[in-house]
Amino acid sequence: MEFVILAVVIAVVALAAISGLVVSGRKKRQLPPAPPSSPSVTAPPAEPHVGEEAETPRAEPRRTIEEVDLPVAEPEAPAPVEVAPEEALPAAPAIEVPEPTAGRLVRLRARLSRSQNSLGKGLLTLLSREHLDEDTWEEIEDTLLTADVGVKPTQELVDRLRERVKVLGTRTPEELRGLLREELLLLIGTEADRSVHTESGMTEDGREKPGVVLVVGVNGTGKTTTTGKLARVLVADGKSVVLGAADTFRAAAADQLQTWGERVGARTVRGPEGGDPASIAFDAVKEGIAEGADVVLVDTAGRLHTKTGLMDELGKVKRVVEKHGEVDEVLLVLDATTGQNGLVQARVFAEVVDITGIVLTKLDGTAKGGIVIAVQRELGVPVKLVGLGEGADDLAPFEPEAFVDALIGNGD
Repeated sequence: MEFVILAVVIAVVALAAISGLVVSGRKKRQLPPAPPSSPSVTAPPAEPHVGEEAETPRAEPRRTIEEVDLPVAEPEAPAPVEVAPEEALPAAPAIEVPEPTAGRLVRLRARLSRSQNSLGKGLLTLLSREHLDEDTWEEIEDTLLTADVGVKPTQELVDRLRERVKVLGTRTPEELRGLLREELLLLIGTEADRSVHTESGMTEDGREKPGVVLVVGVNGTGKTTTTGKLARVLVADGKSVVLGAADTFRAAAADQLQTWGERVGARTVRGPEGGDPASIAFDAVKEGIAEGADVVLVDTAGRLHTKTGLMDELGKVKRVVEKHGEVDEVLLVLDATTGQNGLVQARVFAEVVDITGIVLTKLDGTAKGGIVIAVQRELGVPVKLVGLGEGADDLAPFEPEAFVDALIGNGD
């Protein structure tokens, strides 16, 4: 009995094993053939690469897009980087060609007349009255004083006008304009030497020295900008220029001056911020001698005229520079809009260094044209340059005739 049961169990097991084999065989026959082991990304078989051997498929991990050899016709050139002209060649920026200085004030006459001819028109209107009584002459004086002409020059001008009008008798607009033009030119002066002296000289050891110009003035008058614009004036006149950034107490003053110099191809000698201004000025002249430059422009610190120590330092700068030879020009930059306050500054600077010329900036704004007369009388030196705007070429040599014509207009 036990034998029978054992035989039945063996038969059942055998039968189950045989059934499993049969089912397994059927499943295997239903599965598609296994694909060859190959990379996940391959070139399409319909577009083989000409002249290339097919790679043997290898089993390997999925590759990133950077690792896949996709078919590329040609590697593209990198796109050009757009940069500003100044950044494209930092070592050699494009050099500008300044406009000629001859007749520059005449070209800027329209801009000057728009802001300045209120003085001339006011005077002509008053002088055209049928009866010039004392009240009218007082109005004429007030007009001149308001225009910053100054007390003494105003008295002189009114006295001469009184006499000439009395002799003239009948006064046509053309006669009055001519009379006023003559008197204003007489007051401003047409005989003064208004050129910026940049003649080369000799050093103490016999070498040729470039002309040396010191630019001085109070902070805020546009001194550093004026130095840069003056470099353009000189380059336009065919001179080679070296700039000395001796304003070491104002942040970015040296950078500002260097930018102006790079525009016209003038090299800038500079030192560390807070460095010794006299030393930098000395080195600038030294470099000018070594390079054979025509002119060295030294931008000094815009020191406050109330700081006695700083004013003394300005005197030191001049003395140190003169170890190379004479300083040819000391230009005082004044903001024309400050009026009588500018005259106070002028007096203090004149006590420290020998001012040889004046630069009036911002004459195109709210400035009164009479400041030209007043500052010349105060210092006894001529106005040599005037600033008539923010443009790079808006610094012009001062021409009395063009200036007066802008003041009184042309009668149109």
